[in-house]
Amino acid sequence: MGCTGCTTCGTGTPNGCKSNGGCATGGCNRLNTYDWLSSMDVVDTDPFDIVEVSFKNGAHKGFYRNQDHTRSITGDDVVVETGTGLDVGRITLSGELVRLQMKKKKTSEKDVLHKIIRKANERDLERLAEARSLEMTTMVRARAIARNLKLDMKIGDVEYQGDKRKATFYYTADGRVDFRELIRHYAKEFRVKIEMRQIGARQESARIGGLGSCGRELCCSTWLTDFKSVTTAAARYQNLAINQSKLSGMCGRLKCCLNYELDTYLDALQQFPKNADKLQTEAGTAILVKTDIFKGLMYYAYQKDSGRGKLYTLEASRVKDIKAMNRKGEKPADLVSLQVIFEADSEEEVDMGFEDVTGVIELPEEKRSKKRRKNKKKPGNRGKGGNSTSRGSNNSQAQNKSSQDKGSNSSGKKGDDKGSQDNKKGDGKSRSRNRRRKGGRGRGNNNNNGKKGDGDKS
Repeated sequence: MGCTGCTTCGTGTPNGCKSNGGCATGGCNRLNTYDWLSSMDVVDTDPFDIVEVSFKNGAHKGFYRNQDHTRSITGDDVVVETGTGLDVGRITLSGELVRLQMKKKKTSEKDVLHKIIRKANERDLERLAEARSLEMTTMVRARAIARNLKLDMKIGDVEYQGDKRKATFYYTADGRVDFRELIRHYAKEFRVKIEMRQIGARQESARIGGLGSCGRELCCSTWLTDFKSVTTAAARYQNLAINQSKLSGMCGRLKCCLNYELDTYLDALQQFPKNADKLQTEAGTAILVKTDIFKGLMYYAYQKDSGRGKLYTLEASRVKDIKAMNRKGEKPADLVSLQVIFEADSEEEVDMGFEDVTGVIELPEEKRSKKRRKNKKKPGNRGKGGNSTSRGSNNSQAQNKSSQDKGSNSSGKKGDDKGSQDNKKGDGKSRSRNRRRKGGRGRGNNNNNGKKGDGDKS
């Protein structure tokens, strides 16, 4: 991935590898090339005036004619002419290597029309940095406009030209999209010339970049340019489980690396017999469980064990012999005598300078304090028992409250009734009660008690 295209730095100089602008692994630029001829003191007898120029850290490249008055070499930032204005890029290849690159990409010299105008100055680089700073905000706004128009498309990347007169919008869509109305909105919003370019899911991941499941940068964003079709048959030939999540890459398609070793597997599979899923023996029918392609081994198990019994390892040549016997109507006794027996390595043990004490020294057992486990009620009983106890406590509390309320009400009523009786009758019963409350004094104090009771009542 390009350093200026990610968030690791803001100056274009990598912070991690400390090589100040270039890596031997090709991690500082997308689809980068190494011009090894330019670093050698070799005079080119047949100079080639076409150079390769890279734009936006290798996002796309083009071939331009290098005029003599520019005096630009590999690694220089140059200003080139395009059909819609000027752009700023960097020369990545020059000389005879460009001729080989053009042959690889099937480009003829007659197709190269644009030229390099001059080397880029500080003002050109400042305008280029301003254009790069506008790309993120433009992409966010462009996605919002496309969503408002309810278009089934996704804006993947935006690239401004060096003079900020043109913006290229890269988008992905499942089908054909009518974006005529969208271009009008973009031209009104951004006030630049708009170019819409449809790309695939793999090209989108190549432009964005990222890390694969292997831990390395994506192949499509570093060196892979031609995308070949990948099918699930490639995974089956390599005995890989058909797991969509593991076989898919960052783009959502099958990984391109499934084709890298496919030819090697196909060559190794030619040594194996065909239609060898079942072998007939006198002990029963053996079925194929798995194969080791590079070791040339096939693993069988008897059908009566449903493939879960003992596995018998056979070489591919032995399996061919058994298949030939089955065609003649003959059957071997069993697979025990035919299986491959792996002998243990009889190499002398290397003295590592220490002794293996496994099984010699026994450590004492740890004495662990036994913790009392609290009897936790089951969640099913919690709902029942807990509810019943809570209900019982609530009922008892309610009963106590009601009894207290009744007692207070009854005492209040009795007091009122007795007071009314004392006020009406004024007999000796109320006086005796007052006497008992005050300590149970003698009978001789009845008059005094009655007066005090009358005073209290008043």
